[in-house]
Formats: sequence, C-alpha cells, structure tokens
Amino acid sequence: MAQPASTSAASANASETPIVSLAHVTLSYGDLRALDNVSLDVRQGEHLCVLGANGSGKSTLASVICGLLAPDAGEVTLVGEKVFASGAADFDAYRRARRKLGLVFQNPEDQIVTSVVEEDVAFGPENLGLPPERIEHLVRRELHRVAMERYAKADPMRLSGGQRQRVTIAGALAMEPRVLVLDEPSSSLDVRGRRSVMKVVEKLRGVGCTVVHVTHFMDEALGADRVVVLDHGHVALAGTPQEVFSHVEEVRGLGLEEPFAGQLSSQLRERGLDVSWTCDEDALLAELARRTRGHRAGRVASAPGDAPHAGGAPVVRAEDVRFSYEQSRRRRRADAAPAALDGVTIDVPHGAHVALVGQTGSGKSTLLRLIAALEVPDQGRIEVDGIPTADRRDRRRLHGRVGYVMQRPERQLFAETVAQDVAYGPSNLGLSPSEVDQRVRCALDLVGLADKDDASPFQLSGGQQRLCALAGILAMEPDLLVLDEPTAGLDPRGRRKLRRILDGLNAAGTTLVEVTHAMEDAARADLVAVLDGGRVVLTDTSAQVFSVDNAEKLHNMGLGIPHPLAFARALEDAGCPPLGDPLTNETLADAIVRAAGAADKPSAPSAAGTSATADERGE
Repeated sequence: MAQPASTSAASANASETPIVSLAHVTLSYGDLRALDNVSLDVRQGEHLCVLGANGSGKSTLASVICGLLAPDAGEVTLVGEKVFASGAADFDAYRRARRKLGLVFQNPEDQIVTSVVEEDVAFGPENLGLPPERIEHLVRRELHRVAMERYAKADPMRLSGGQRQRVTIAGALAMEPRVLVLDEPSSSLDVRGRRSVMKVVEKLRGVGCTVVHVTHFMDEALGADRVVVLDHGHVALAGTPQEVFSHVEEVRGLGLEEPFAGQLSSQLRERGLDVSWTCDEDALLAELARRTRGHRAGRVASAPGDAPHAGGAPVVRAEDVRFSYEQSRRRRRADAAPAALDGVTIDVPHGAHVALVGQTGSGKSTLLRLIAALEVPDQGRIEVDGIPTADRRDRRRLHGRVGYVMQRPERQLFAETVAQDVAYGPSNLGLSPSEVDQRVRCALDLVGLADKDDASPFQLSGGQQRLCALAGILAMEPDLLVLDEPTAGLDPRGRRKLRRILDGLNAAGTTLVEVTHAMEDAARADLVAVLDGGRVVLTDTSAQVFSVDNAEKLHNMGLGIPHPLAFARALEDAGCPPLGDPLTNETLADAIVRAAGAADKPSAPSAAGTSATADERGE
C-alpha cells in the first residue's frame, strides 16, 4: 500500500517543514460530507497532485488549502498561520495567509472580474498594494508566460473558454504566491495550452513555489513529487506516482485509470508479452525497443477508404460562413477581436460522427453554435436538415430536431428535481404527459440516473449534473446532437460512460458533431475537421487526418496526434519495425505484440498488471 499522505516522502527539493498542514479536517455541505477526517502535510517547494472521481472532495480540499473555505472540525495551518483550530476560524490569520496563496478555479468565469485582460491580471497585485511599475512588469511577464500577450486589451468574456483559463492563471501567478492551487486548470485547454500550463508548473517548482494541482488527466500527475487520491472525502491512496498507479485494481475501482504507459503495459501483459509494468513512458519505450528491434513485421497501414455515410444530402451544410461576435452586436471597436469564422465550408453526412478539433480560439464552439442555430452567419449560408437557419421562422422548425450540449451543460439545470429538469424540453414540444414521462424515464435510464429522479439536480456530483443536463437533451430525441467538449471536467469513469452513451446513439442513427481537445476522442470519429484561425483547413477520415503527411501541419497549429500513434512512431524511430498507424491503445498493443513475436498464451497477471475488462478500458 502507498504511504499515508502525512508521512509520504517529499521530493529532494522540498523542505521538511510543511507549508500547508491539515489535521483531521472534516467539512460538510448539509448532509453531504465533502471531507472526512483528512490529514495532509504539503512541504515547501513540493508539487502535490490530487486525483479522485467526480464528487470525491478534490475541489473542496483545494478551497481549504487556499483559504477560501474553513472546515467544520480539525486544524488547518497555511503558510505558517494557524487559521483554524478548536472549532473556530482565526480571521486575522486567514487574512494574512491569503496574501501568500493563489487559486485558479475550474471555471474561469468564476474568477474574471474586469472587462479588460490586462486589468484582470493586475487586479490581484493591485489589491496587494504593489507599486504601478511592479504591477506592469508582473502583468507583462505572466501574460507572456501563458501566451496571451496579444489579447492584453481584449474583453475576457469575448475570449474562448480556454483563453479565459489562461487569463486566470496569469492573474494568480501575478500575485507571486508561495502556494499555488490549480483546480482542473487544463480541463478546457487545447494540447498546446495544456503543455504550457505544465511547463509553468515545472518552472514554479524551480523557484520554490509550492503547487497543489487537482486534475483528471492521469499523465499530468506523473510530474508530481507526490499523488493523493481522494474517495468520498477521505484519502484512499498516497505516494509517488509510480507507487499510487501500481495499485491498478484499486485505482480503477476509484473511477480512475493508469496513465498511458501503465495502460499500455497492462494491455501488453494481457496479450502475453512479458514486459515490466510501469507508468514511466520512457522506460516502457526503451524496453519495447529492445524487445522488438530486429524483428520482422509487416506494416499494417490504415486503409484510406471513402468518407463514411457519403451518400445522400448532408444533414448540415455550411457554405462560405463568416461570423464575428462584434459585427453581430453592431459594436465594432478598434481593438475588436478578429472574425471567429472566416469562410467556413463543411458538410456533415447523415448518421456520421464528426469531430471538430483546433487550438483554443480557432472557432470550434462558434461553428457549433451556428450549426445549432443559436447564432446566424454574417455572411454565407447554413442549412440543417435542408432548413436555412437565417430566418427566425425557419429556425423554429428545428426545435426538437437539434440537441445542443453546451461546454458547461450543468449550468442548464434549474428545476427542483432531476425528473422535472429532464422533462422541460419534451414538454415544450407539445407532447402528451404520458409521452413526456416515458421519454424522461428512457433518458434517465440511458445516463444511469433513474434512481435520482426525485433528487435535486444541485445535490448531484459534477459528473452527475453533466449527465442530467445531457438527459434533458436526449429526452427530446434529436436527430442531430452537437456537443461542446462533452467530456471536459469528467473523471475517467465518467468519460468512458459518456463515450458508451454517445456511441450507442450514433449507432442508432443520431448524427453527432462534437468539439473536442482530446485527439484520442477525435480518432474514434468518422470524420475529423481541423479548424485554424476561423477556417476549416483539413477535413477527412481520422486515419487520414492523423497520417504522417499531416503530422507537421497539426504540430504547427498547436495540435497533437493521438497518444498511441505518437508512441508507435517513437518506437519506430528507436528501431522497432513499422507498426502501422494505430489510433487506439488496443490497436497499438496488438501491433507491438505482432512485432515482438509474443506467444499467444497470456502470462499470469500480477498485482500491478491485472487484466481489465473491456468495459473498464472504455472499449
């Protein structure tokens, strides 16, 4: 078992004196106990990563560590200040401690307070009473660090969700905190943005800043000195990343998963290849290169094929679409942002699953809103199911045909009970009460919330709220479902569950158009459309979009390729025979086994390599 959080060894560059100390901390929201007797020490200069399923208490723990929440019981010491003891908060101590603590919220909208980016970044230092010249230097430095200099004069609320998140990170860093708490900071960022955040974290460790990082990305935890896993408000596992993730079955049982290398090494062992289990990608790469170098294996190239669902009229047709938020609101200014969409042409075939990818601010969410007829083009034309969206009366004909799941679907919730919330959409379609009731039951069954029908949607966990909002859309039985980052903020178990739901809907004939920053999710789509600077620059099957020919182009646009494909190419560079173009872990594992000439008979599973079911792997 990994060591308890309070005694686990810290990194070599971390002081032995805790900069944050929690002892037997308990905190409840009504009848819900969010933290349950949590004891945790965080040392100066340490990078601590906090993992856990939705509703496990991660965000509550983050709020206690940064001084936003006082517990109900226990003791809390923050940056040398005993802020809570004997059941009482010391408000003067909290005030002193907060000057040395920084927090980046999960939702940037909850943290932005001004209408100009550079003023928002300056807000914290101004409240610390720093001189103007120092504030100006900090603002410039932190905007450069998060690659947002060109938006210094922009209105944050006109930026994309990922860009707003970078602004909040810059604002927190501008206060030069001794402890920086990051609550899912990269959940809405593109590949380049996520890498930028992790580089910032690494730089902060070098200057002695303590980082507490809450995340659902398992690979982000690998760079931490220590990992703590929460489960229903208590610490379930703690230790180094390798120690924690080696408890494969426990990690999966907590709704999480191993990082990429851990998943791949487990799958290879299941297929009979006797490799060491590890979550160290470099170590796995080196071992596999030794095992496969010199073996003969034929390359399994992905067949180009024709675009799926090529016959018949498309369900969505966009022709030379241009759209600007400033123009649509008749508020042109000298510093107005460029057009969100600039000459977009794209067709979505009936029954297809189309993934829209692109770096933050490329126009993906805007295109999705236009497809859902929530906005109309300034120029060009969009038809949905043959209906032009420019005219208000025509748009009414699309009610019930198009389902739109926004980037934060839980913010659609409003009713007293889950069932009432889900019933709102179908009730407005003029259906009979019995038909509405049947649709509500079917939708709740589909998302796994049938037993929560009488609960308040606001008492659900974050992941359950997202599924509840999705059920409200599904109850209208739309022919076209458009989704903006549907898996953002979900734990691994929630992501797998949502994928199964969407795959089932698509198999039954529902057309899906999905914005995603996860190249692994995009790889499972029929078609992938790549946006850059408000234009569609590439549209093809996933195999063709992520082919060798497009690798450099994708890199230059700030995008990556699916992790399995990147690993396969790295293996080939290390001397492994060609592995084809595997886009999933399963196809990659099969290709490696063939290359290594492994025996068909599986080896005996170990504690760190036990077999996962297809359901656990999200197949």
